[in-house]
Amino acid sequence: MTPGLEQGIVEQSAYQRNVEHLHSNGVTLPRIAELADPRAAIAEKISDIADANPDEADARNLFRVHWHNGEDRRSLASVPAHLVLPESLTGVPAKIVIALGNRFPMINTHKVLAAYGCLIPRLMSGSFDATRHRAVWPSTGNYCRGGVAIANLLGCRSVAVLPEGMSQERFNWLEKWVADPADIYRTPGTESNVKEIYDACHLLEKDPQNLILNQFAEYGNYIIHRAVTGPAMERIYNHVNHDNTLSARAYITASGSAGTLAAGDYLKAELGTQTGVIEALECPTMLYNGYGEHNIQGIGDKHVPLIHNVMATDFVIGVSDRGSNALNLLFNTSVGQQYLAQHKGISADLLGSLGNLGLSSIANVLGAIKYARYMGLGSNDVVMTVATDGADMYATELTGEEKNQFNGEFSQLHAAEVFGRYMLGAGIDHTLELSRLDRERVFNLGYYTWVEQQGISTEDFDRRRDPAFWNGLMDFVPVWDAMIDKFNGGS
Repeated sequence: MTPGLEQGIVEQSAYQRNVEHLHSNGVTLPRIAELADPRAAIAEKISDIADANPDEADARNLFRVHWHNGEDRRSLASVPAHLVLPESLTGVPAKIVIALGNRFPMINTHKVLAAYGCLIPRLMSGSFDATRHRAVWPSTGNYCRGGVAIANLLGCRSVAVLPEGMSQERFNWLEKWVADPADIYRTPGTESNVKEIYDACHLLEKDPQNLILNQFAEYGNYIIHRAVTGPAMERIYNHVNHDNTLSARAYITASGSAGTLAAGDYLKAELGTQTGVIEALECPTMLYNGYGEHNIQGIGDKHVPLIHNVMATDFVIGVSDRGSNALNLLFNTSVGQQYLAQHKGISADLLGSLGNLGLSSIANVLGAIKYARYMGLGSNDVVMTVATDGADMYATELTGEEKNQFNGEFSQLHAAEVFGRYMLGAGIDHTLELSRLDRERVFNLGYYTWVEQQGISTEDFDRRRDPAFWNGLMDFVPVWDAMIDKFNGGS
């Protein structure tokens, strides 16, 4: 049995303690199917929990771990929040459609969904004992916050593992939510230092009370995004394509843990889209077998995640962190917004919405633009992506970038230069359309991390080449939902 793919109770006594512990804390768990389509499944439940603060450790917030939260993060929206970026901003006629992840509860990012997907099979099977284990969440920032949030709702203790170079806002949030400051485990480096995170987890794993929930290797991360994020993106597309004149061309997003990429497999099957993965040009692992460091926070690299369905990936697109850093200033300073309004005609509504885009979200937009240019897309074409988090997670980065790139003062002239260079100038360079041999090369890169370093068997590694393996993972959704029903019922 693969850990994280449990289909029944593996430790009866721990399972029973989980039932008693969660029920005594008044916790009811949502089914994955309910999170996938909350409009039909839990609309009544949402109205019942309207008084629950979405930013507090209230177990009722579990029923907000989906894409359909309204702007107030309390109400239920018929269509997930999204932006349609116009040509006046992107420089391409294709419609760039971006789903907004900052509507999720507690952490203002969709990584809380990934954490729930990773923990559920462990909790339902008893392989995780909520009364004994500490959940360890290895991350480059947002996933560990999502894990800490979910564990808090369940009355469990957590350990957040993340690089010391991540934004201060992440650490500020963690300090308020962990039980003990020692539960924040800072590893050396930044985004590109994922192996250092794994090394820390190997040390923590020596304590039998610690259970590692590695988002890069937990298939629950893939499953819940394909089951929940995929249909959410399809609903957004159908809403934008209300007159049936548009064509869904691609789903483009940064790799990160590769969980969010799983929505691309859903969209490929349902809408016939291509899937493109973005990586930082400063650390071009898939493009050039390269290395380095970057500041597109949220997309850890120098490895290929175990849960990345490489053989279903069509493009790898390199985006520079100089672009995402500079555009963060353009989008989120008065000088930048004044330039966009006066010289590019960007509406006040759209300007007010740009704060929904954090650093990795901006990188996703740039990747979508590059794909649209490479493919020569027109005004009837749609490229979809996601905004993992908002600019509020990077407020301290603004001042630093102003000093680094613009001598301490971001001016109107600088704003014009940034827009011209990084939006209008986003070209087709460092864009690789994957052949069969390219896919094999990228797939094989993962061997060194997962087989040689992390101890995955070669057989388990290689089975991921087969599309049937990934499609078969979705059979776990009804199984886990039935386990959740039984758990909620107290049996």
